[in-house]
Amino acid sequence: MARRKRPSLAVWKFASCDGCQLTVLDMEDELLALADAMRFAYFAEATSTALKGPYDVSLVDGSITTPADAERIREVRRVSRYMVSIGACATAGGIQALRNFRDVREFLSTVYAKPEYIETLATSTAIADHVPVDFELRGCPIDKRQLLEVLSAFLNGRRPNIPAHSVCVECKLRGNVCVMVTGTPCLGPVTHAGCGALCPTYHRGCYGCFGPMEVPNTPSLARAFQAAGCSETELVRSFRNFNANAPAFREESERHDE
Repeated sequence: MARRKRPSLAVWKFASCDGCQLTVLDMEDELLALADAMRFAYFAEATSTALKGPYDVSLVDGSITTPADAERIREVRRVSRYMVSIGACATAGGIQALRNFRDVREFLSTVYAKPEYIETLATSTAIADHVPVDFELRGCPIDKRQLLEVLSAFLNGRRPNIPAHSVCVECKLRGNVCVMVTGTPCLGPVTHAGCGALCPTYHRGCYGCFGPMEVPNTPSLARAFQAAGCSETELVRSFRNFNANAPAFREESERHDE
């Protein structure tokens, strides 16, 4: 019996720590089922096989930080039927987007003996800032269950069913006592669900790894932080983390950055 034609999957790396690509490999048993359903046509982290496109689905990890990256992502978009940006770097610029708030030329002269040899952009930006994407999967790193849902949705021609609520809902589902009630600053009320409320479960405030939820009320949360004794500097640091350049977090941090 002839083997069915499997959709092709490509995984691309830009500026990132590779954590989201490792999440793909860490799917373990599910990875075998995925490999049976889709053909890994390009995935440098996992295999030396590099089949030519076009590709049915491209997963893009990492932010755009160099002129070469800005050019390469347009080529990846051209050869991809569907493109999904995965992780905080690809959806919001990542931790490296902290450069966006300062003069990158000053960094270059401080770090490198010969900064004139370094080709870089002044900013670290999301994939969607450069090309159209079909879906953004948040997280630092992404959650493997959400990734499986996204790939299953594309295989079956439907929209991914990724919850839009905040981490607070996940805390309620786990029966956690709210850490803010005990005086711990927490970004959970404005952060997209996906981690299973990992940090609050262990009595720590949410760091916002999954970026802003769909309608975050960041001014209200900032007032709650101030009422708990947070300084303006601490507020800025809270919103400038893994998703510092996500619009809602960036705008709130700028309101407190003197």
